Amino acid sequence: MQRNPFDEIEDLFDRMGRSFEESGLGRFQDVSLDVVDDAESIEVVADLPGFEKADLDVSVSGRRLTIAADREKSTEVDDEQYVRRERSQRSVSRTITLPVEVVRDEVTASYKNGVLTVTLPKAEPAGDDSTEIDIE
Repeated sequence: MQRNPFDEIEDLFDRMGRSFEESGLGRFQDVSLDVVDDAESIEVVADLPGFEKADLDVSVSGRRLTIAADREKSTEVDDEQYVRRERSQRSVSRTITLPVEVVRDEVTASYKNGVLTVTLPKAEPAGDDSTEIDIE
């Protein structure tokens, strides 16, 4: 019986994938965060050490808050005997559902010492949306 070369390639990719997962290099990492619900706003505090402010992306859509960060770093050493280039990339992301509607136009965010703080003012409740139904 003849061996299928594609089976060997598939096995190789499986082994490589497991190696990346075990080393932590192949994972899209989560963001650790705290969510504080007070009377007027929701405050989300996320730990993002090693990122610059320009690496961050924060968005609100409906009741969903998404925090993402992507950093690409490269090092180049030029010496008479050799040239070395090293590149690394780190991406993290987290989407949460907020407990209430928020005023999207008034959301603020600050980033200091690797800690992102997002303040989301609560929207006023829409009031009583109930309707009386006549029974025939």
